[in-house]
Amino acid sequence: MAAAQQPQPQPSCDGSQLLLPAVLLAIMYFVWLRPAQMDRKKHENLLKSLKRGDEVLTNSGIFGTIADIQEKTLMLEIARNVKIKVLRSTVLRKVGPEAEIEDKSKSDNKSKSDSKDK
Repeated sequence: MAAAQQPQPQPSCDGSQLLLPAVLLAIMYFVWLRPAQMDRKKHENLLKSLKRGDEVLTNSGIFGTIADIQEKTLMLEIARNVKIKVLRSTVLRKVGPEAEIEDKSKSDNKSKSDSKDK
């Protein structure tokens, strides 16, 4: 004979099941995505601040002095009378005494603000 089917309990979907994925997404944002956004913004500001005469290092390891700036490209002088055209986005960082002074002043300001927080 047919056994009477008992109603199956329905799984409830309360907020506790959604809490873990939300916490994981928040952690991923602050550990991975936010620092990447900050680095991207910092690199964009560097590219905007480039001017003729700055010494730079490219992603490919080429050191050069900016001889000419166009919208998307730079003309780098890598030796006397030797110029190459590179994409502006390939500049990794500024080098030389001016860049060291800028880095030092930024780190001094950061350490002062950190010491005030303590």
